[in-house]
Amino acid sequence: MIQTWRVDTGAQTLVLASEGGAVPAAVYWGRRLPDAENLATLARATSRDIGGGMLDRLPGLSLCPEEARSWPGQPGLMLSVGGQRALPRFGGTAQVPGGALSLRAQDPALGLSLTFRFEIAASGIIVARTRLDAGAPVDLHWLAAPVLPGPDMADEMIDFSGRWIGEFQLNRVRWAPGIRMREARTGRSGHEHPPYALFPETGATETSGAVFGLGYGWSGGHRMVAEELPDGRRQIQFGHASHSQRPAQSFETAPLLLSYSDAGLNGAGVMMQRHVRDAIVTWPDPGRPRPVHYNCWEAVYFDHDLTALSEIASRAAALGAERFVLDDGWFGKRDNDRSSLGDWEIDQRKWPDGLTPLIAHVQGLGMSFGLWFEPEMVNPDSDLYRAHPDWALGPDDQILGRHQLVLDMSRAEVRDYLHGKMASILAANGIDYIKWDHNRLLPATDAAQADGVYELLHRLRTAFPKVEIESCSSGGGRIDAGILGLTQRVWLSDSNDAIERLRIQHDAALVLPAAVTGSHVGPRKSHTSGRILPMQFRAWVAAQRHMGFEMDLRELTEDEAATLREVTAWWKANRGWMMAGDIHRLPSSDPAVTAEMQVSATGDRFVVFAGQSAASPQILPRPLRLTALDPQAVYRVALRNPDASPPQSRGPLALRSEVLELTGQALATAGIQLPVAWPATMWVIEGERL
Repeated sequence: MIQTWRVDTGAQTLVLASEGGAVPAAVYWGRRLPDAENLATLARATSRDIGGGMLDRLPGLSLCPEEARSWPGQPGLMLSVGGQRALPRFGGTAQVPGGALSLRAQDPALGLSLTFRFEIAASGIIVARTRLDAGAPVDLHWLAAPVLPGPDMADEMIDFSGRWIGEFQLNRVRWAPGIRMREARTGRSGHEHPPYALFPETGATETSGAVFGLGYGWSGGHRMVAEELPDGRRQIQFGHASHSQRPAQSFETAPLLLSYSDAGLNGAGVMMQRHVRDAIVTWPDPGRPRPVHYNCWEAVYFDHDLTALSEIASRAAALGAERFVLDDGWFGKRDNDRSSLGDWEIDQRKWPDGLTPLIAHVQGLGMSFGLWFEPEMVNPDSDLYRAHPDWALGPDDQILGRHQLVLDMSRAEVRDYLHGKMASILAANGIDYIKWDHNRLLPATDAAQADGVYELLHRLRTAFPKVEIESCSSGGGRIDAGILGLTQRVWLSDSNDAIERLRIQHDAALVLPAAVTGSHVGPRKSHTSGRILPMQFRAWVAAQRHMGFEMDLRELTEDEAATLREVTAWWKANRGWMMAGDIHRLPSSDPAVTAEMQVSATGDRFVVFAGQSAASPQILPRPLRLTALDPQAVYRVALRNPDASPPQSRGPLALRSEVLELTGQALATAGIQLPVAWPATMWVIEGERL
């Protein structure tokens, strides 16, 4: 007897089937099926033959492949009971009553049960989890979220890697027999292995073709397994890199986010953008426009001075900033990164009257005030460490990172201490924003650390519901759907080099919406690359996301200030629809051009950003095709910044000299012809449906 269940969203269907009470398998995942589809017949139709050299029965690729049932690949569960390796055998699948689809299978002999839960999000994403319950404590070595089949009609997979100031790099890896495993064991989701992957079918492009997307909503380190078996079947697993190192009776994976789109990489990316923005992030004040940031880090570093910072704040407000963030250096005896983490008291040497004078000045300028913390860390040279050396995570002789250790966030007394210190600062000062940093790797991976961070964040969010929090981890070291459930912004990279940012933002758009992605106009000479870039390019790159400034504003020339003020005013005039819209990556036949298109939720407005990062291999630009437009509608298209043309650009280019009116079909097929550009030029093309 075959039991079947289906999970439907607007664009996708997931069909689950169980034969004889076995652990269910995903027998279909893809474009939405007709409501009348016979699921039992579908399940039978997906069964496979047996060939030579095989077992007499094909072990099932279930939601949790079982080693005890001769599964030849990576199992979905590995554990020990009483110190001995156990091989569970689950059966008796039954649906658990309730709103979301929950299916439970049991192993009575070992006293274990597995529960698979599937929820439907308004974004069209399917959210899946696996839970293990035991009658007595067990040691868990691996638990996968519901295991899914990899697409058969695919040649490659796309996952992400990166490094400090080089986040969200795309890896295109061919499917091949064996395992492609990505594992983040640094105690955070990581620059190195962000927990996202895309699985396009052969022929899929940015704008067309079938693409399956997966994201694992967990901040403590994860493992991804993409395996092709000798029989040709493929499986995809996601789970924690490590669960708690202490035996327990229940374990649950993080949410696994499932998306399917037949509109290419953009289709899958837009689904994830919308899910993050509208279903995961909780906004303190949903009606408030995203404020223009100013962050003082690359202006003063640890050299805090009220007079200097007040002058910088005045300049920031005059340029259009609406929030001023005081970064590292305000507490303890923090003159460099070697001391005082953990001593969350205002430094009376630098701030004899507390932060009140600066906050009053900032608020008098019409800006709100934010403050930097790094709560999870401690310096050996700190009063906290001298009082509580046992609060540090890991061995005494471990290697330091940035001259600091990690606090053991699994300990309630550590969380209580941090909550008390932070709550005292927040309650006594007019602060509406926290930049929450995390600047070193953990000495060991343990899920209890991330659980403790979540608990502290939740307590602070509950106590101060109007305070917005940014997730920063040496830039983009902790960007995942788990941390975004408790924060509202991510610092995508410590690189404010606009050429580097252009690429990082472009690739991160496959998972991140503009509203949560911080992007700042950096100094004229980048502090991370040494590159000198023009203000117009720096400003427009920042205007692609949640805009801010991070430089010593006293260095600006009058022309630079005027340009920054103009672009900031443009961003503020357009942020309402841009921050609620979708980002579509545009295919470019010119490797020197990185282009994207932001489209309003109603489809009536768009803006194209086409960034020239290097000299093109050919003399003249190639046409840029647009996407996500109504083919029959007519759009008015205009180049926002024709003055960016270099002297070599001297032809009768229509886009530079007139406003064009073209159909969506023409814009998607013939495209638009850009002017000749120097490197470090951003073309901005605005469009409106007539």
